[in-house]
Amino acid sequence: MNQAPAHRRSDGRPLRVVQWATGAVGRSVIRGVLDRPGLELAGVRVFSPAKDGVDAGVLAGRDPIGVTATTDTAEILDLDADCVVHAPGQLGQPYGDLDTVCALLASGKNVISLTGLVYPYAQGPGLVAELEDACKRGGGVSVHGSGVNPGFMADLMPLVLSRLSRQITHVYARECSDFAGHPSWRMVHDMVGFAKTEESYLRSLRPARTMMRAGFAESLHLVAAGLGIELDEVDVDVDHRLARHDFTIAAGRVPKGTVAAARWTFSGLVDGHPVITIEAVHKADAGQVTDWGGPGYAVRVHGRPSITLTTDEDWVSNGISAAAAHALNAIPVVCAAAPGIRTFLDLPLVTGRASVPTRATAF
Repeated sequence: MNQAPAHRRSDGRPLRVVQWATGAVGRSVIRGVLDRPGLELAGVRVFSPAKDGVDAGVLAGRDPIGVTATTDTAEILDLDADCVVHAPGQLGQPYGDLDTVCALLASGKNVISLTGLVYPYAQGPGLVAELEDACKRGGGVSVHGSGVNPGFMADLMPLVLSRLSRQITHVYARECSDFAGHPSWRMVHDMVGFAKTEESYLRSLRPARTMMRAGFAESLHLVAAGLGIELDEVDVDVDHRLARHDFTIAAGRVPKGTVAAARWTFSGLVDGHPVITIEAVHKADAGQVTDWGGPGYAVRVHGRPSITLTTDEDWVSNGISAAAAHALNAIPVVCAAAPGIRTFLDLPLVTGRASVPTRATAF
């Protein structure tokens, strides 16, 4: 039975939170912790020497708060803290940082990951055993993957909509992302592959396929478990488009003839038939590449009745803030959860916290 969320420690003090990495999402989490009653920032792990020793408030664009960031993992492990929000920027690759996640758990801290662990069972019994063992060594803590991409539209939303249908035959989720305004060349070029020559892009597909499959397969298996079925395998297909002319986006220049868009399709198969499909479309600039539809999201549950939800790219006003809030709102619930791996299927509904205006400012 799920426990009630603990918004404070048993001694009445706020839950102490560590932010692991201070990219755009990490900085947003820090601001959320600072603004939220019942939470207290205990520490911050950074990876740039320039950030070492800098006040966490300053890193997040706020006034100093007296908590300094550190590049020393041992300092974080030694902290008295209840939860670590783990956001190291290794999209779809938390397993490359598995030793760190297990060390954090073994130090007695709950962990919420934004780079995977949405459904660790999809990765096999070895990973599951390591995580469960670390939770036990930590005195009975929990690990939860809230997801940043994939996350929510590819796993939670299909499960929410499925409640309105019966005799479900297929579930489809689509996300189309426009990277025109994304400022990070590392993300846009190195990770997504835009502005690479076709030859370079095709060479990078093998490791990219492994990374993407690792992340999206978890969402497929999570939805399957929620629907009461077991997938036989996950099929991955990828296609790409080249820029028809030179153009510039926030991260840099995309020359003519280089990769400007990609479509990834992940299919969960049962007896050779796709029962759950996730389509992820990435565009360097949606105005320059019109194939595969416009930016936005769609979820379709085929059943009796069939349910469809579609949105444009403005369905959420700030995606980074939403990803941070997704993890932030989970902190009290995860800290109160039973020990071990806890997925969305195990936890009670996680909601945001209302900020009710005073009578003077209500109108």
